[in-house]
Amino acid sequence: MEKTVTTVQSNKPIWFFIACWTLFNIIQSATLEIHADEAYYWIYSRFLAWGYFDHPPMVALFIKAGYALFQNEFGVRLLTICCSSIALYVLWLIAKPYRVQPKWFILVVSGMFIFNIYGFTTTPDVPLFLFTVLFFYVYKQYLERDNLKLTLLLALIIACLLYSKYHAVLVIGFTILSNPALLKRKSFWLMAAVATVLFLPHILWQVNHGYPTITYHLFDRSEAGYRIDQTLGYLPAQLAMGGPFIGWFVFYAAFRKRATDPFKRGLMVNAAGTFIFFLLNSLKGIVEPHWTLIAFVPLVILALIYITETDRPYQWLQRLAIINVVFIFTLRTCLVFGPAWIRKVEQFKSYYGFKEWAHLVKQKAGNHYVVMSEGFQNPSKYNFYNNTVTCLSYDARDYRRTQYSLWPIEDSLQHKRIYYVLNRFQQGVTTDTIKNMAGSWYAGWVDDARSYQKVQISCAQKHVKARPGQSLQFYVTITNPYPFAINFANHNAKHPVFLETCFFIHTTPVDVQQADSTFNAIQIPVGKTARYTVKVVAPKQKGLYDLFFSLRTEPFTGSRNSSYIKFTVE
Repeated sequence: MEKTVTTVQSNKPIWFFIACWTLFNIIQSATLEIHADEAYYWIYSRFLAWGYFDHPPMVALFIKAGYALFQNEFGVRLLTICCSSIALYVLWLIAKPYRVQPKWFILVVSGMFIFNIYGFTTTPDVPLFLFTVLFFYVYKQYLERDNLKLTLLLALIIACLLYSKYHAVLVIGFTILSNPALLKRKSFWLMAAVATVLFLPHILWQVNHGYPTITYHLFDRSEAGYRIDQTLGYLPAQLAMGGPFIGWFVFYAAFRKRATDPFKRGLMVNAAGTFIFFLLNSLKGIVEPHWTLIAFVPLVILALIYITETDRPYQWLQRLAIINVVFIFTLRTCLVFGPAWIRKVEQFKSYYGFKEWAHLVKQKAGNHYVVMSEGFQNPSKYNFYNNTVTCLSYDARDYRRTQYSLWPIEDSLQHKRIYYVLNRFQQGVTTDTIKNMAGSWYAGWVDDARSYQKVQISCAQKHVKARPGQSLQFYVTITNPYPFAINFANHNAKHPVFLETCFFIHTTPVDVQQADSTFNAIQIPVGKTARYTVKVVAPKQKGLYDLFFSLRTEPFTGSRNSSYIKFTVE
């Protein structure tokens, strides 16, 4: 009886903490404008599918469910609030058997900056966080009791992990690496089979769309080359994610003791493995601090276990943790009220002024389609705040492809009068200026708009070496993915189209060469292809270039219609 009373008492501070946590997330979610990424994923929910260019579909379902109840920012974030609170409680259920004190759980968890971010911001990381916590909770039980119920439950959670974000592969892989004995369990293979079957719709989506995600991450990304600041910046960013003042101790405590059982070893391998994986990724490009979210789940559990097992008062740590929590709480409160100084911080600008901006653009554009050429962020905000999907993000050649290259928005604006919005002045195009606290934009009307953003140009050659100024030929296949026939004729066309071969060094154009007029004779029926020979002259300067083919229609800057070809001039 005494044990039961102690258990109930120990839960009271946790329930109170989670209630306060939930309430604060509700306030923040209801008062902050939509973030650019959230607006992008909101459009996901308007075009439900088994997959998307950037991510699996779980975030779209989360937003769809919340937005069905509340058609505003709060609705987009509703399930995020719920999932954050559930995840923290399940995290407590994992830590509790190790005699972790509620005081330390509250101080450490509420002081983790990365957990605060995903308490009110809806991205694919939110379901990833929830299902990662659930995975470790059920995995611990599965190690103790190998039965059908836990096997199927873990299979379902693994499938949900994969449907949340591709980083889930790291959780699965490092868990198996930490405990190879799992491979000897018959139930493990049943679990793998069930999870694969559940994830099959997304795999088929990738197959049917030409593996866009895999192609982008493995072949269509141009790296700028190694910069030491990418690696040096990675390390302090991770400490900050663990808590601006206590992050260093969380890392220290988590890896202070050796793992004594398969579950702790799984936690340690997942934490260490994920941080090392992204550290190595910093050698070839920028690593966003939040990409390691899945590592902070095992990290915080290990740190709390260490604090408990050392059985020290840690009064200095308690004071530091309180300062840490107050700092984060103050920062989040400032986000709610939006003082002038915080609106100037680059990471927070996206939360302010764009609702008014979207309405100002709408006043100019009316019911016409809108095209923007500055990434997917602002077009998504325009669509969200005007409850529409009539704004297209033009994926320019110096940017990258996005889900806008797959959605049918571009199909609908062909040969219509559109409103073109830019973040720079363009002579002969922009006649309007739109200004508010979010910034300045320039816009103008384009009659009989014509674009070929979805057209795919493929080439068998992936690596080419040439002498400076050498003439070459590329045999390309041009595919028409539109539900209507296309042609590249310029006769009687208001806006001519050009096929251009682009030599870039990362995002900087070095040389652009235009195909001759024989290209303009090409006509391609629905779903068909055409072959064409492109004549190219190698740059005169020796070096390594990214070559790709681009279709440019005035007044647009040209889209990137092919994968990169690594071009070496030697």
